[in-house]
Amino acid sequence: MIAKVDLVMGHDGNRPQAYDVAHRMGMKAPFEPDRVVLVVDHAPLAFNEAVASVRQQMRSFALEHGVRLFEGGDGICHQLLPEQGLVVPGDLVVGADSHTCTAGALNALGVGVGGSDLAAALMTGELWFRVPESLRLLFRGVLPPGVSSKDLALMVVGDLKSDGANYLSLEFAGEAIEALSVASRLTIANMAIEMGAKTALMEPDAKAAAWVRERSTRVPRPVLPDPDAAYLEVRRYDVSNLAPQVACPHEVDNVVPVMEAEGVPIRMGFLGSCTNGRLEDLDVAARILGGKRCADGVRLLVTPASRQVYLEAMAHGVLKTLVEAGAVVTPPGCTGCTGGAQLGVPGDGDSVISTANRNSRGRLGNPNSSVYLASPATVAASVLEGKIADPRRYL
Repeated sequence: MIAKVDLVMGHDGNRPQAYDVAHRMGMKAPFEPDRVVLVVDHAPLAFNEAVASVRQQMRSFALEHGVRLFEGGDGICHQLLPEQGLVVPGDLVVGADSHTCTAGALNALGVGVGGSDLAAALMTGELWFRVPESLRLLFRGVLPPGVSSKDLALMVVGDLKSDGANYLSLEFAGEAIEALSVASRLTIANMAIEMGAKTALMEPDAKAAAWVRERSTRVPRPVLPDPDAAYLEVRRYDVSNLAPQVACPHEVDNVVPVMEAEGVPIRMGFLGSCTNGRLEDLDVAARILGGKRCADGVRLLVTPASRQVYLEAMAHGVLKTLVEAGAVVTPPGCTGCTGGAQLGVPGDGDSVISTANRNSRGRLGNPNSSVYLASPATVAASVLEGKIADPRRYL
């Protein structure tokens, strides 16, 4: 089917840029400049001439066509779109990044596409889609203390595996999802692509509606499942006894309860990314690390997901607590999640525990290192002990 898109998003991490492809396809101007957003986030600091050149091109395109540009340090695209009120329920969002599915937490259809597809959307405001089948995931119970939405997401990745939802639409629902903050819901929707999903969706509720009203004046068009909706499968989970989860190297679906990974020595911890760089993520780490110091020989990298999160964390004293514990705070962006940012690259043999969404070999710029994925609480407990640790004894 061909569908009209509500928002087109590109970032600095792709070569060639979608607007370059669109120009080669004959584009004179974007279909609607106020529905196009460019974000500098994959390399928040220009570390060489090539990166600086891409930024110049993005600035020139934005100025020429009246397109909104978020500069390096403003934040990660998947945080900025909902935070800045650019996404509301019922929207169709296409972005040149696989984690565009994050928008599903707000009942928006977020789809990651390649450069040529994004160029077509940039030119026409439309794109062709193959409608995916749906897999409904129902969650009951209440997450125990010390267990977060990241643990829930990792548990599902471990269950479905990295290809278990290939080209499917994942629907997350149930009382356990309804109890979560919008920030926590964004974490779960963000991880849908790690199961191969085309997109993810959560049902709109009063909590999400209030969150959107604070940030946008646009009229939402929430979408609910039809009463007779057909699903490829419905899976049910009870999270009442869920333990913190850890994804072990070098596969995102190599997931075990934290008790099975405890004791693995780590050299670096990372708090941030489009998965877990929000205020509540930094705050839980600060509660664990308050008045303490990272273990000797262990580094902690902290990257707020946006400038707004950075300011809020400063105002609440969260960053002060983390810095006093030994953390290094970097500009908002994809630092610590991808080695392409050229910040926080681990050394040979180093093990890193991270709140990011991927742990493939070389993800942080060094194929001779290892990455473990976990919640912000688990990362904080681990840098405190210098080894993977269960955060529940600190909360």
